[in-house]
Amino acid sequence: MNKKLVFGMAVVAMALTACDDEKKGENTVALDNDIKAAVEQYVPGVVYSTYNDLARESEELYDLLAAAAEKGVDALSQAEVDAICAKFLQARQSWEESEAFLYGAATDFGIDPHIDTWPLDVEALATALSNSEQVSNLEGEDGIGYASAKLGAELLGFHGIEFILFRDGQNRSVEALRSNEDDEAFSGKTVTGAQELIYATAVAGDLRDNCYRLIVSWSPDAPEAYQERCEELEVPVTMTGSDKTYGENMLGAAKAGSTYATWQETMASILVAGCSNICNEVANVKMGNAHSGEDVNYIESPYSKKSFQDFIDNILSIQYSLYGKANVNAPESNSIMNVLKNYKYDGAEVLQTKLNASVEALKACQAKGAFVDIYTDALVQAAMDVINELDEELNKAAEWIVKQ
Repeated sequence: MNKKLVFGMAVVAMALTACDDEKKGENTVALDNDIKAAVEQYVPGVVYSTYNDLARESEELYDLLAAAAEKGVDALSQAEVDAICAKFLQARQSWEESEAFLYGAATDFGIDPHIDTWPLDVEALATALSNSEQVSNLEGEDGIGYASAKLGAELLGFHGIEFILFRDGQNRSVEALRSNEDDEAFSGKTVTGAQELIYATAVAGDLRDNCYRLIVSWSPDAPEAYQERCEELEVPVTMTGSDKTYGENMLGAAKAGSTYATWQETMASILVAGCSNICNEVANVKMGNAHSGEDVNYIESPYSKKSFQDFIDNILSIQYSLYGKANVNAPESNSIMNVLKNYKYDGAEVLQTKLNASVEALKACQAKGAFVDIYTDALVQAAMDVINELDEELNKAAEWIVKQ
């Protein structure tokens, strides 16, 4: 996916150019301290918290799928399938709520496209799963590495698993899993539910490993088991040319060795490379590609029909970033939003209004139907418009902060 990080960082760079480097009065020192406190709240309260949840939930998803594959479809109950579906949606929500901080490990290590590329290449999946040798290679723990190395982004991650677990917005029935796959892309091919579970399990294992890597790459205190798995996989988990995690780098802003020269730059990066970036993507790519007719197949989560929930969770990731803590509805005392308000930024209330309006506009779309069914609707355009307005306010806030 194109996350447009280059655009976001260019905006930060232009804003920083306008900053008067010699302005350092008492008020600026106080502002630095308050931004520092907000970032020190944001990194553990939002990034570490969300990535920890994601790693745990993806692990639990893998465990449930592995147990189901071992048990066999004939012995599975609908309740067990439903539990797997619920765990998938829980992990999916945590991932979408992390997309306001895709900068860092998710982008630098290519984790984002590896686990969240769409649309799923269903024709290629049909070919892969009708190949008995390939399915055999996906079995067991060794199948995780095979999936990661051989399947390609169009068959990996959330959307491959989604296809196996959901159809037409509903949990897959256990009866369907006991029969041969009947999607039109599988016409002329014989693929069983047992083979699909083997595939989903391998992909879920790869998803789990990448979610481990996200938290390990950010937090030096990530669970030891996650760190050991990353060591076993021999994947980089620190910033290029450094032994620091991404969290240590951000929390060390304004010190030698950090890529963030000032606390203002740090806050601006969160606002633009993080929050504005996902704002732009939701409005103009995730929704815009299909709504405009540019690519009517570019629809996220079409099998579970959870696209609008994905978009809402993306906007909530912005809310939590501004508020300083995941899963809250009001700003923490040390938060980016309170820095803006306390230092009399005159766009703070507008920013809050556009944030609220974006969530409400998406909920209105969600109440009317699934995105895959109503992507041309006027409500979709209205939501895109207000999310773009939120994007503008985020950039204005970033420009203001670096001028202080």
